[in-house]
Amino acid sequence: MTTQETHIQSPDLVFPAGFAWGAATSAYQIEGAVSEDGRGTSIWDTFVRQPGRVVNGEHADVAIDHYHRYRDDVALMAELGLGAYRFSVSWPRIQPGGGGAANAKGVDFYSRLVDELLAKGIDPWVTLYHWDLPQALEDAGGWPSRDTAERFADYAALVHDALGDRVRNWSTVNEPWCAAFLGYASGEHAPGRREPAASLRAAHHLLLAHGLAVQAMRAQRSDSRIGGCVNLYAISPQTGSEADLDAARRIDGLQNRFFLDALLKGEYPADVLQDLGAMADFARDGDLAVISAPLDMLLINYYSRFTVSGVPGGAASAAAAPTDTGSPWVGSEHVSFVNAGRPVTAMGWEIDDSGLHEILLRLTREYPRIPLVISENGAAFDDVMTDGAVSDPERLAYIEAHLRTCHAAIEAGVPLEGYFAWSLMDNFEWAWGYGKRFGLVHVDYETQRRVPKESALWYADTIRRGGLSGPAE
Repeated sequence: MTTQETHIQSPDLVFPAGFAWGAATSAYQIEGAVSEDGRGTSIWDTFVRQPGRVVNGEHADVAIDHYHRYRDDVALMAELGLGAYRFSVSWPRIQPGGGGAANAKGVDFYSRLVDELLAKGIDPWVTLYHWDLPQALEDAGGWPSRDTAERFADYAALVHDALGDRVRNWSTVNEPWCAAFLGYASGEHAPGRREPAASLRAAHHLLLAHGLAVQAMRAQRSDSRIGGCVNLYAISPQTGSEADLDAARRIDGLQNRFFLDALLKGEYPADVLQDLGAMADFARDGDLAVISAPLDMLLINYYSRFTVSGVPGGAASAAAAPTDTGSPWVGSEHVSFVNAGRPVTAMGWEIDDSGLHEILLRLTREYPRIPLVISENGAAFDDVMTDGAVSDPERLAYIEAHLRTCHAAIEAGVPLEGYFAWSLMDNFEWAWGYGKRFGLVHVDYETQRRVPKESALWYADTIRRGGLSGPAE
């Protein structure tokens, strides 16, 4: 008898009844059809046309043509056994100029998508904003302008009024950190501005937009479940030195606590405001009460851990050195990001599922108790199609490890209610173009053929069984 044969399989790790098993996408990354049926121009449509902004000058005019292929895509979701699908609505498809009455053809597309999902037994989870601001609103000032937050509430009410009779689960703004700081501080994302003070106003107004949208939606109907969505990272100092500990405090403050404290406590962290100094003049009286309106859930996007140093350049190879106005880390000029030696994805992001466990427990211990959902979790790898199939063991292992972490957190008392893999299909990966593949489903960008990867088949089986096999003992 071999050693392997003597191992006894432990009981399956079963997830709670009603746990949402899903996958996620965003409108701009998959829909295409950027000039069809009255859709207006978004900041990303403008950004991709600027030389040097996107790898290889690629764009999302067609993307993966979901706008025309949505029925086939929903059928594929059903084949994989997804119980839930998180997607975003394109603001310029609903309000081409960023205001006024809803574009009927735009509303009709999402109504048909929702109906198709429900017909296949898939629960639609709608995200109202995933970075595609109407260009007209950017021309008027963009997210650094307070008016944009008020316009967002009007837009949210239009979408909620149209779909709220069939959609129960809603999130407002996806990853306000990215929209504010990658868009307005580092310029890596649309609209490509490098204005640190403006990026802080943008961050505040994105949060205010969330709060105003919650108010508008609650006024329409009381049975919708509404949540905010933040991208969180576990933050570790490289050493125990005072400089490294302070670096970790600064990055944790701007990445995590700035948004969590505003949403869940109704305040901005005092140390972060002190770090920002004169730039911390963005909030008006009453704003934080709006931002912190009670939520039904908090959606969490998790990908990696940051290890940081207070020594410029770091004591190890720097993954990034945010030392100029092209950095998203406003007020953290003497902080560097270092490679801690963990395995990395094709994005160069270190793989560390323990960071997710750390975040989930921290939320439970340090903030008011609220249902939690993993709304994005996944990894890009250099997938290769061989004989019509895609073997992606690294992605499979990544998702499995993070699901095991989710189960452990639930066992520890964390009120975790769902998991959405990012992403359902390969798609346009923002400034990286089409070179980075996150999908469970492989997409041939020339033919638009969809092929489930090994990870998708494994995930389908996991959903079917409602859990994971325990480790051998």
